[in-house]
Amino acid sequence: MKYSLKIVFFLIFLSAAHFLVAQNNVIDEIVWVVGDEAILKSEVEEYRKEILMQNQRLEGDPYCFIPEQLAVRKLFLDQSKLDSIEVQEANVNRELEYMVNEYIASSGSVEKLQEYFGKGVAAIREDLREQIREQQLIQGVQQKHFGNIQLTPSEIRKYYNSLPQDSLPFIPTTLEVQIITVEPKIPLEEIDKVKARLREYTDQVNSGEREFSTLALLHSEDPSALKGGELGFMNRSGFVPEFANVAFSLSDPKKVSNVVESEYGYHIIQLIERRGDMGNFRHILLKPKVPQVSLDTALVRLDSIRSGIMNKKITFDEAATFLSADKDTRNNKGIMVNKVPRSTNAGTPRFALNELNQDIAKKAGDMKVGEISEPFILLNDKGRQVAAIIRITNRNEGHKANINNDYQIIKQMAENAKQQRMVDDWLQEKIGKTYVRIDPDWQGCEYKYKGWQK
Repeated sequence: MKYSLKIVFFLIFLSAAHFLVAQNNVIDEIVWVVGDEAILKSEVEEYRKEILMQNQRLEGDPYCFIPEQLAVRKLFLDQSKLDSIEVQEANVNRELEYMVNEYIASSGSVEKLQEYFGKGVAAIREDLREQIREQQLIQGVQQKHFGNIQLTPSEIRKYYNSLPQDSLPFIPTTLEVQIITVEPKIPLEEIDKVKARLREYTDQVNSGEREFSTLALLHSEDPSALKGGELGFMNRSGFVPEFANVAFSLSDPKKVSNVVESEYGYHIIQLIERRGDMGNFRHILLKPKVPQVSLDTALVRLDSIRSGIMNKKITFDEAATFLSADKDTRNNKGIMVNKVPRSTNAGTPRFALNELNQDIAKKAGDMKVGEISEPFILLNDKGRQVAAIIRITNRNEGHKANINNDYQIIKQMAENAKQQRMVDDWLQEKIGKTYVRIDPDWQGCEYKYKGWQK
């Protein structure tokens, strides 16, 4: 097999396979070379920490499994260049924010997250950004080469019949839920108080007395407070319209916007940087406090609506359409739609209990189909307290997947299995044509794919 001069010089340069020497101690080393790309020991350690942070199971010896995973990743990334695959920065940013928040929640705090990875949160974010971008490039390759899989019903049934019963997945209980909400009235004096606080913060920033990021860290009621109010680069569609209209009109990073009202509460915004249609902003969010009397009044209003439904003066569908304050569901007769990222139920009205709003799940857990809850207070996905009643329209108890009740799930499993066979065949061919060098100290593993050690 012939190798390029680039690889030859690369190997001469790395002949000892060790580098970055400090105070006579090796602080990193090359453990694999795939084509003209190196895999460092530090990469393996970083990947191991991320797997543990995501509560994923490590398959076998991590120092065998992880380098092979990284090598496979590099083969896909090499193909992404050949295929001219591109990713949308907005999608990268959206996934980044989700992952950073998940990491912070898993570790318990920003400080613990930084201690775990041994670096600042800004460096963690940049590492994650690059990994997400790479993962989306890989998904682009997989979609191009293996994405158009179609199986006939007989092929799907044959696949199902070939599966051992103990390998069939357990399908957790799922519910379909309708909801009606009433928003409690917030007194004007409470709103004025919130606006006055935000104007005070604006004056402190404009006078140079305080930094916007410090005030956000101390006072903002948004998760971004942990990052000094910074939201990361997104385009307009990543923000609610009221926020986007003001944010994208800012041009001077030293200035602070006027107070902006959105469905989340009240904001002030500061521009950090613009890159074409993308913008990075800081904001401080404050939410007016809802007095108990307003919550009680909303509950009474909902109790009246519920009585009308029970007495057949109005249907739940009609009440959800014409009386509910929930704009996400009232045009859909109150039917909730699952928006949980990565959920197998995403985009459908089905929810596992752990995918429902916690306050809704507490009520829905033991309810029967057709049953309507008593009015209760919930904290919605905008972080605001509202009164609600719910109705269970469908309930599918947990069970082993079967072809009659879970055809779409079995179909997806069959398609995934065929796609994996295609990927495995493609990788075996790619490995056979690619130069691979493994450090002697990292050999002796049983790998998923053959041909790494030539």
